[in-house]
Amino acid sequence: MTAISNSTAQTSTVDAPGAVVTYDVRPAEGTTEPALLMIGSPMDAGGFAELAARFPDRTVVTYDPRGTGRSPKAEPASPSTPDQHADDIRRVIEAVGAPVDIFASSGGAINALALVAQHPGLVRTLVAHEPPTMQNLPDREVALAAAKRMHEVYAERGFGPAMAMFITLTSHRGEYPAEFATMPIPDPAAFGLPAEDDGRRDDALLGQNLLSCTHYEHDFETLKASSTRIVVGVGAESVGEMAHRGGEAVAARLGSAPVTFPSHHGGFLGDNPWMKGDPDGFAATLRSVL
Repeated sequence: MTAISNSTAQTSTVDAPGAVVTYDVRPAEGTTEPALLMIGSPMDAGGFAELAARFPDRTVVTYDPRGTGRSPKAEPASPSTPDQHADDIRRVIEAVGAPVDIFASSGGAINALALVAQHPGLVRTLVAHEPPTMQNLPDREVALAAAKRMHEVYAERGFGPAMAMFITLTSHRGEYPAEFATMPIPDPAAFGLPAEDDGRRDDALLGQNLLSCTHYEHDFETLKASSTRIVVGVGAESVGEMAHRGGEAVAARLGSAPVTFPSHHGGFLGDNPWMKGDPDGFAATLRSVL
């Protein structure tokens, strides 16, 4: 393990099979609460800067998932699975000291649920915000087929066309019609995306995590029996979108009701040019849930 300190955080690494995982600790003096781990996927630690700043009374831990930011993989274009991510998170938690509380967003929520099922006793409370699971949707077959085709388009045509499909899929509200999986590829230029293929196939979302995340099947019986308190969050402005519906489906499988958070899928983001959220309101809701 290596460590580098600055005025706001201590940055360290842990070795994992096929990757070196980088994490940051922002210590809070005098707190008796467990560390609060904030995780996403494929979003790295930078996406939690606004939210972390609103918890000065908690020791906050963030990290870059394998294959993103400062966490290089030995095989950059290889798939990363929720089970691998869960093991990486376990290593970070054991390095900073268990138990922890976790706020997990999007793919990070998928990975955190896998962590709780596979590594008991590490997490006191998990807040899983909008897990983009497709396995538990009533229209799962169409959704899974659409994700698979998106991955194929990425392999064949590159980032722009596949990302245009991703935006179309994730912003659709309500169940997917049967023809959604075979719809024409949207024009990347309509979304401000490049149409030309740059030849890369290691994008953290489209190349490494898309299929393994959306297709993951959780062990709900183990999760329900866990000592970890699990709260599922959904966005007030994302009703009907796939990740919101995924959150509702996960909560139903756990026998609970989801908690509504302000804003949308990225509601904890501040002045983000793509997904400006409400970090003050989001942090207040998260604090009340914790």
